[in-house]
Amino acid sequence: MTWLLSRLPAIWREAVEELWRRRLRTLLTLLGLIFGVGAIVAMQAVGEGSRREALRLVEGLGLHNLIAEARPQDEATLKETRARSLGLSVADAEAALAVVPGAERFAAEKRIRTHSVFSDHGRSDAQASGVGADWFPLSSLQLARGRALGADDDATLAAVAVLGHQAAADLFPGGDAVGGLVKVNHVWLEVVGVLADRDLGRDSFEGVQLGGESNRIYVPLASAQARFRFQPQEDGIDRFLLRLDDPRKLAAGAGVLAAVLDRRHAGVADYQLVVPQQLFQQHQQTQRIFQVVMGAIAGVSLLVGGIGIMNIMLANVLERRREIGLLRALGARRRDVVAQFLRETSVICVTGALLGLLFGAVLAYLIATFADWQVAWAPLPILLSAAFCALVGLAFGVYPARQAAQLDPIAALRQE
Repeated sequence: MTWLLSRLPAIWREAVEELWRRRLRTLLTLLGLIFGVGAIVAMQAVGEGSRREALRLVEGLGLHNLIAEARPQDEATLKETRARSLGLSVADAEAALAVVPGAERFAAEKRIRTHSVFSDHGRSDAQASGVGADWFPLSSLQLARGRALGADDDATLAAVAVLGHQAAADLFPGGDAVGGLVKVNHVWLEVVGVLADRDLGRDSFEGVQLGGESNRIYVPLASAQARFRFQPQEDGIDRFLLRLDDPRKLAAGAGVLAAVLDRRHAGVADYQLVVPQQLFQQHQQTQRIFQVVMGAIAGVSLLVGGIGIMNIMLANVLERRREIGLLRALGARRRDVVAQFLRETSVICVTGALLGLLFGAVLAYLIATFADWQVAWAPLPILLSAAFCALVGLAFGVYPARQAAQLDPIAALRQE
């Protein structure tokens, strides 16, 4: 403490020493600011972490994509549905590509009922899917080794596969999977590629299923339809992704896609549409409500802190009337008295803001640990918040400083 005081200019050293003499009262005053700043800092960190996490999860679905999925139905309902609609098919995706404004390309997926998966080196509980050639770029999936599936693989009904990261580790624990053979159900497939690991950390987002790529085996869609067995009344595909060239067209494109599918399916709701961008916006709306609530709580804390600062400074004015009178008698101007008390207020505000930043960081990581939320730091909003909180506290110190400056020197010196 002594070393720190020695580094300060004399006028600021006097302010710190004055507050240190009343350190218990000063500490109690600081608590309101610390809690207010800490709540805002924690809110900013958790909110930014949540936004980045949501964006990362939605990118897995594709921010430029529209997604059409077949609805799961029980056997009785499916039989009734098929009397009017043939279900989701590649033809639906082709029609959407031709009609939806800004549609660039599509990729379809058909899930395979997988009973057994093994190689000469291991077994796996991976699930298999038949996918179109554009599935990997539209799903933001990257290859770690080998190549992706191509249009030629579909055209020749090639018996090839791309493995997810976990599936490759299980089936080929001792070496490179590329070039190896795996057997999915009754079909032998040559591995031509392995996906890079992409751990999303969550299985779903806003009710939409995510992930699963690391423990999946991908085969060409045409090969899957020709080589594997499916139930007679199943949908031709389970879902397709439709990529638009401009994210601003997604809302209008979703309306057109819904109209196209509704007409092709004779009004039967055996499919559902997912717009990842709208999921992100929905999540952000929920996040804004959270931030408003947290902001209100932080605002109350700041108000309490500001009132505490005004209270302690008014008490200091009453206790130091003789000191103020002596200063005025020795020639101190009113603005000198105002400046002295504002310096003391500034010390309280800056100290409270700094301690609040530290408290907010600890609080944010505690929330992340116990609530399993993400934390991310955006320095500028956090520093601006801390500065605003300090200014709020300083504003509450103006009135006591003016009251001190307006004291009559003679009356102040006479007071016992």
